[in-house]
Amino acid sequence: METRPKKLLDRLRDAIRLKHYSYRTEETYVHWIRR
Repeated sequence: METRPKKLLDRLRDAIRLKHYSYRTEETYVHWIRR
């Protein structure tokens, strides 16, 4: 079975978590990108 590449927002969340940003910051960044 082939693994699908992660979606942009999933990759963004991974990157934010690696930097130990707060959950609220993560949500704000995701909201900005969705707009």
